[in-house]
Amino acid sequence: MSASAIPQTVISRALRRTLGVFPTGVTVVTALGTDGHAFGVTVNSFASVSLDPPLVLWSQAKSSPSHDEFSRAGTMVINILSENQRDVSTRFAHPHPDKFEGVARSAAPCGTPVLMGCAATLVCRVVNHYDGGDHTIHLCEIESFEDHCRHPLIFCKGAYAELASA
Repeated sequence: MSASAIPQTVISRALRRTLGVFPTGVTVVTALGTDGHAFGVTVNSFASVSLDPPLVLWSQAKSSPSHDEFSRAGTMVINILSENQRDVSTRFAHPHPDKFEGVARSAAPCGTPVLMGCAATLVCRVVNHYDGGDHTIHLCEIESFEDHCRHPLIFCKGAYAELASA
C-alpha cells in the first residue's frame, strides 16, 4: 500500500508515536487575559532558540481552548515543572473550571502567575507568533529567570519518566 493510500489519521497517530520517543521536559505556560483573569496550559513543545538575545519558543494547537487568549498575551511565564508536579501537569492539560485552584503560586512583576515548586521559571515578553500548520509558534524573549535546582518532569512515549541519577 502506498503512503498516499494510508488514511491521514493513521499517519498522524503513527507520527505522534514516533515523535514521542524523544524525551521532553514539561512546562505550564501562564498568562493574564485582558480582563485580568489568569489562564494556563501544559506544554512539552518548548525549546531554547537563542542566548543573545535570550529567546525561547513553544507551540500550541490552534484548537486549544486558550489559543486565542495566548495569541493576545503580551507577557507569559514558562513554568518548567519539577519531577513531583505530575498532578499540576495533568490539571493544566485538561479542561477545568479553575486550573489554578489549590495550586501554590506567586506572581511575576507583570502579574502573571508563577507556579511554586517548579524546576525553573522564565518570565517572558512575547516577540511574535508564527503559523506552524495546526499549531501556532509563540516566540518569547526572556526578561527574567530562576533555576530552582529541582529535577525536571520528563515526558516520553506518552508517559511521565524520571531522570536516572547522574
